[in-house]
Amino acid sequence: MYYTQNEKILQVGEEKIIVGIDVGSEKHYARAFDWRGMEYSKKAYVFTNDAEGFAGFFEWITGIMEKSGKETVMPAM
Repeated sequence: MYYTQNEKILQVGEEKIIVGIDVGSEKHYARAFDWRGMEYSKKAYVFTNDAEGFAGFFEWITGIMEKSGKETVMPAM
C-alpha cells in the first residue's frame, strides 16, 4: 500500500512506541522511541536470530510498553 509522506506521519501517534530494528544474519539490534524521537532505551537491545532471542525481544518491548503506558508498537526495519 502506498502512502504520502503526510499520511505516514499521521500513523505515528502519542500512544505508539516506534522500534527501529537493524536486522542481521545472526544478531539483531533494536532501539525504542516515542513519537517525538525521545529514546526509551539507553543503548541498543541485542538479540539473536532464534526463538530464545525473539522471546527476549518480546519481553523487552513488553517491559517498555508497561513502563511508558503506551498501547501499540510500530516496528521500523
